[in-house]
Amino acid sequence: MAMSSFRRRKVIFQSLSNLCGYVGRVAYATKRTIDFGQPTSLSHPELVGEDEITPGIATDEYISRRKRLLELLPEKSLAINASAPVKMMTDVVPYPFRQDADFLYLTGCLQPGGIAVLSEECGLCMFMPDPDPHDAVWQGQVAGVEAALEFFKADKAFPLSAMHKILPQMMRQASRLFHNVKTASPSYTEMEPFIKASFNNKVKDLSAYTHELQWIKSASELKLMRTSASIACQSLLQTMLLSRIFPEESKLSAKVEYECKMRGAQRMAFNPVVGGGVNGSVIHYSRNDQNIRAGDLVLMDVGCEFHGYLSDLTRTWPPCGSFSPAQEILYSLILETNKECLKLCRPGISLQQIHNYSVKMLRRGLKEIGVLNDEVSYLYHQLNPTSIGHYLGMDIHDCAMINNDRPLEPGVVITIEPGVYIPSSYEGPERYCGIGIRIEDEVLITETGHEVLTGSMPKEIQHIKSLLNYTHGEASEASDLITAFN
Repeated sequence: MAMSSFRRRKVIFQSLSNLCGYVGRVAYATKRTIDFGQPTSLSHPELVGEDEITPGIATDEYISRRKRLLELLPEKSLAINASAPVKMMTDVVPYPFRQDADFLYLTGCLQPGGIAVLSEECGLCMFMPDPDPHDAVWQGQVAGVEAALEFFKADKAFPLSAMHKILPQMMRQASRLFHNVKTASPSYTEMEPFIKASFNNKVKDLSAYTHELQWIKSASELKLMRTSASIACQSLLQTMLLSRIFPEESKLSAKVEYECKMRGAQRMAFNPVVGGGVNGSVIHYSRNDQNIRAGDLVLMDVGCEFHGYLSDLTRTWPPCGSFSPAQEILYSLILETNKECLKLCRPGISLQQIHNYSVKMLRRGLKEIGVLNDEVSYLYHQLNPTSIGHYLGMDIHDCAMINNDRPLEPGVVITIEPGVYIPSSYEGPERYCGIGIRIEDEVLITETGHEVLTGSMPKEIQHIKSLLNYTHGEASEASDLITAFN
């Protein structure tokens, strides 16, 4: 079989690099030639395998994903998927770019500006940004037509400037169109054939099909998700240990982000939630700008991204090292609910069924401790308006088109996150007012049950106390605990 030009270039690069008198010059020149705007096995051999497009995901897997998508779509369909847009912080400063999950899942391209088109007739056709020497000076190289063909393994590729000549005819030949509604671009939605198809109700959301593919994770994806979960657990554990010395929301937020990135995460999955005291009762609190008072709990909801795959976990603890009686009663209820819901995680049960069970547990428990007057009180939804969990993968609320009523299958990853969020203004027992508690774990559904991917992160009351209260004489015991959790 003939050697591809990409493979041939790598062999030449390695051979020339062995000529000691020319290593620096040849490596520099070659890197300029092979810069496809994102890590490759040529530019980052320590990160990307020879048979991979992105770290951990092989070329064949990307090709298989596209083939499976075309098998799901109706006959003579055309699927259009634009990359995520660049979002600007100011007129010249962009926010850090993150690729749309659907576009990344199908192409492996981590860069903005491209549009991928799939059909049985043309396979994968990629329209890539036109070369711009000015942008290259300021922002570096980006993938173009050559990269689309050689690296992303497109069947056809054209510069974006040629799309208005090529794509309309492809649309006219299709019986119906599917596109990624989240990243829809006027560059194709304003084309006459698209407008006509939309008017005739022949344009649908592609996500219903891509989410179907993404719902069950492959072995390669699960390996990345395990690593992402491990990074988040280790980082949150280190942050927990720091919290007694620096009980400040901003410093704990900075600490967990630092620890995640030092362990290989590319970014946080979301802005860390660091709610001290009453701030913990704000479900998606994000200001992270207050000191945590002695005796208050801190609720930290964190996650990181590892090569496109996310983690998500929450722990609540007292930085001072001890729970008040009221805190311990509430915490024990949430912990028990967390553990009982984990027992339900297995193939055949749905997220909605687990949620319904958690609601019954929490209603009963809150009534028993006096927070609710009865188990059917409408006030329950003020204290916990959230679901027990969500699907997790390339997005935090992954595969949003998959209903929570669907029976779980092996390879699906979910979260289990019971909580209670009692505002300081709540008209109930004063000792419970202003307390927010959530305990969230990341769970893989397996053939025989489940695997808790965040099981290394302590949540038992005694473990938390031991970690936060060790003295110099007990340092070895604490070290043993940390080793056990990691």
